[in-house]
Amino acid sequence: MRINHALISLAVVTAVYLGVLVWLDGERGVFALLPTLASAMPVLLILTVASWLLRYARWRWLLRMAGHPLKGGRALAAYLAGFAFTATPGKVGELVRIRYYGRQGVPADAVVAAFVFERMLDLVAVLLLAFLGWGAFGGIYTTLLLFVAVVVTAVLVCAFYPMLLQSIGDRLAAWSLPRLAGVVRTVCAGVVGLRQWLTVGRVLMALLLGIAAWGVTAGAFAWLLSKLGIALPAQQALAIYPAAMLAGAASMLPGGLGSTEAVIVALLRDQGVGLALASLAAVGIRLATLWFAIVAGLMAVIRLEMLDRAQALRADGGTST
Repeated sequence: MRINHALISLAVVTAVYLGVLVWLDGERGVFALLPTLASAMPVLLILTVASWLLRYARWRWLLRMAGHPLKGGRALAAYLAGFAFTATPGKVGELVRIRYYGRQGVPADAVVAAFVFERMLDLVAVLLLAFLGWGAFGGIYTTLLLFVAVVVTAVLVCAFYPMLLQSIGDRLAAWSLPRLAGVVRTVCAGVVGLRQWLTVGRVLMALLLGIAAWGVTAGAFAWLLSKLGIALPAQQALAIYPAAMLAGAASMLPGGLGSTEAVIVALLRDQGVGLALASLAAVGIRLATLWFAIVAGLMAVIRLEMLDRAQALRADGGTST
């Protein structure tokens, strides 16, 4: 488990954020607003945790229906551990959950299935929230709608026609890439597994939980805007962060890093908000969501590794006696 990668990402982005704020402060006095941002941070963090708990409730519900009930703090820690590598290039960081849920008896294909299903519905939920700003942010919605439609269609095609992924896995195996072939086959099994949740009732329930979870985050950003003195109509204020999140996901950058912040600033600028204030709002919400999640994920990883190590030591002690 390469925790160093997440720590390096965290350190680099922190330095970049500080550099941007210093640059903005040179001409616009953005540092004078930092006490206001700091006073808002506890509320933002509480709302972020509330969003996580809603998402975890959905995760537990999905796995329980799949025959894998989750219990105790270790199951929650395994879910949070997925956040640790969100901004690490070259991997789907949240699938680190396979490691920790596997130790709790949950097979990898079940974790992959739940992951893909919730990500797919999250895109739809966030798109619906972004539509609250329809007509206020130019033509961005055509791009967002197309992106979500392509991703959802691709997932459903792979779920009902798994031979497409299986053929890719076979080709990789023929090219002497057994590890990569194994990953593709695990993803294939997981994508097929999400079909068990594709009923009207289950999709609606999962979608409503997603809208509630991401609605809390959208509300947190709208509240931050008001704290910073940015007055926007409620629907536009609620729509900006979801729209920026989708744009960040479409950029294919880890965690939407840089692209999400840029879209937040651009959308606020379109509403007449100054560059310094828009940048501060973008940095504030990303600290309270993405980077707070990475820190929480790292703490969960460390905790789980300590628990597993202690359990292994006890097992060795019992064997030696």
